[in-house]
Amino acid sequence: MKASRFFISTLKEAPADAEVASHRLMMRAGMIKKLGTGIYTYMPMGLRVIRKVEAIVREEMNRAGAVELAMPVVQPAEIWQEAGRFQGYGPELMRIKDRHDRDFVIQPTSEEVVTDIARQEIRSYKQLPKNFYQIQTKFRDERRPRFGLMRGREFIMKDAYSFDRDLDSAKASYKIMSDAYRRAFDRFGLRYRAVAADSGAIGGDVSQEFQVIAATGEDAIVYCPESDYAANLEKAEALAPAGPRPAGAGVLTKTPTPGKATCEDVALLLGVPLATTVKSLVLATEELDDAGNVKKVQVWLLLLRGDHDMNEIKVSKVPGLDQGFRFATVGEIEDHFGCKPGYLGPINLRKPVKIVADREVAVMADWICGANEVDFHLTGVNWGRDLPEPEAVADLRNVVAGDPSPDGRGLLAIERGIEVGHVFVLGTKYSKPMNATFLDEAGKPQFLEMGCYGIGISRLPAAAIEQNNDERGIIWPDAIAPFTVVVCPIGMDRSAEVKTAAEALYEQLLAAGVDVLLDDRGERPGAMFADWELIGVPHRVVISDRGLKEGQLEYQHRRDTAATKVPASGIADFIADRLSAA
Repeated sequence: MKASRFFISTLKEAPADAEVASHRLMMRAGMIKKLGTGIYTYMPMGLRVIRKVEAIVREEMNRAGAVELAMPVVQPAEIWQEAGRFQGYGPELMRIKDRHDRDFVIQPTSEEVVTDIARQEIRSYKQLPKNFYQIQTKFRDERRPRFGLMRGREFIMKDAYSFDRDLDSAKASYKIMSDAYRRAFDRFGLRYRAVAADSGAIGGDVSQEFQVIAATGEDAIVYCPESDYAANLEKAEALAPAGPRPAGAGVLTKTPTPGKATCEDVALLLGVPLATTVKSLVLATEELDDAGNVKKVQVWLLLLRGDHDMNEIKVSKVPGLDQGFRFATVGEIEDHFGCKPGYLGPINLRKPVKIVADREVAVMADWICGANEVDFHLTGVNWGRDLPEPEAVADLRNVVAGDPSPDGRGLLAIERGIEVGHVFVLGTKYSKPMNATFLDEAGKPQFLEMGCYGIGISRLPAAAIEQNNDERGIIWPDAIAPFTVVVCPIGMDRSAEVKTAAEALYEQLLAAGVDVLLDDRGERPGAMFADWELIGVPHRVVISDRGLKEGQLEYQHRRDTAATKVPASGIADFIADRLSAA
C-alpha cells in the first residue's frame, strides 16, 4: 500500500472524553471515529488491525476443527424466551419490536440461535462432536459505555459453540478450544494469563478467562508465582485457614468508640491490628407469593474480618442466598439490630437473623465487633462462650496479595488484566429448556452437552494498546500491526534517487510477502515520523539522499531509542531477519 492511496487521519490532541490510553491513541491515530455513545466506526487503519486479529482467530478455530457460519444479528424473542434469558439477561439486552409488534433482540451472544440449529440438524450421536463459530457484530446496551472499544455497546466478537454426547466429551472439546486460544494469544504477541473464572450470565460449571496483562485493566488477576494457579478475583480462593481455633483469653468488654463507625477507625482508636476486628454486612432475601408480592423477608448477617472485602459472587453461592439477595434497608437493620449501621454485631440482637461467618472469622478468637449500640463496640469476643458457634461458614471474601495459594505452593500475587476471551462448559443449560436432543446408540434421546467460547475481536486491539504504548503513541506487535513495515523516504518529491530507491525497496518487500506501506505523501520528516510513531508501525526504514550517498539506510524498531544504519544492498535481508525474530 502507498500512503497517498490510503486514508491517514491523525490528530495532535485526543477528544476530551477519551479516558484511557487505548481510547486516546486509537482516536488520535485515526483508527476509530465515534458515531454515538459506545458506538464507533472502524476507520481503514483500525480495520486493518481488526482483520489481522480475525485472521489469526479464524486460522486457529479452523485448525481446531470448528466450522464457521454466520447467525443473525437481530433474533426473534421466542427462542430467548424458551431458554429463559429474554427477561433474565437484564437491561443490557437490547429488546426491539418490528412493525407487527413482535419482539426481537439484538444479539449480545447466540447460544439460543445455535441451539436451535443443533436441535434441527443434529439427530444422531454419529454426528458428534460439532463446533460452530462465527465472527459477528454484537450489541450490549451497557449502562455506562466508556473507554472506547474497551467497553463499547456495539462490538465484534468471535463466538463458538460445541455440541457433545456427554460431559466428558464436552470437557474434551473445551480443552481443544482452550488450547486453540493459547495458540492464538501466543500469535498475537501479547502478555496474557488464562485464569479460572465464574461463568456469570452465560452459565455453566467450568470456565476460564483469557486476560491481557495491563496496569489499566479493570479486572484483578490472582496468581501464584510458584505454581500454575491463576483465577480472577471473583473466583480466586486462598488456602483455607488452618485449625484449630486459638483459645480465647480476652474478657468480653463493652468498649466506648465514640464516632468510630468503621473497622479501620476502631482499630486505630484501640491500637490493635485491623485483622482483629470483624465487620457486619446485613443482607436480605425475599420470598414472593404467586402474584409476585413479597410475603416474607429474611435478614442475614455476614461476618468478615475487618481487613477483608465481601465477594458477591461467592456470597451468591451460599445456600439460601443463591436465589438472589439485596442489602438490607436501614429500617430492616434497625428493626433487627436496634441500632443504625456502623456499630452492628452478632450479640444482643433485637430479632433473630441468619448468620454466616467467613471461614477466617470462624477460627478467630478475642475479636472485636459492634455492640449494637451507637458509639460502642465489643472487645474480647469469642465463639461458643459469648455467642453460639456460627450456623454457617463459607468463603465469603476477596483474596488479598500474600494469602497462601490454595494449591499450597506459595503466596498469591495480584495484577491487573483486561478480559479478551472466555471459554465455558455449559452442560445442558440451553439444550434442556430448548429440547435439543440426539439419539444415542440405543436410539434413546439425550440432551446435547454444550460449550461456549468467545474472543473480543474489537476489544483485543484496545487491550494490546493498553499493554504496548509510550509517550509517542502505539507500539503494535508485528502480528496485528496495521502495517508491519513503513518505508519513509525523505524528499522523495525532490530527489529521483530517493524515489527510485524507495519504490525499489517497497516492491522488493511486497514480493517477499511483507505487509509494507510506502509513505509517498511528501511530508516533512518530523511530521512523517510522528505519524508512524503514533500509529505504531513496528518497523521503519528511512531513505535519504545523504544515506544513499553513503550506501546506507536507517532502520528503527518502534521500541528502539535510536536508528541503526544498514547497508542499502542488504536492507531486505536485514528486515527479513528482524521479522523472523519477532
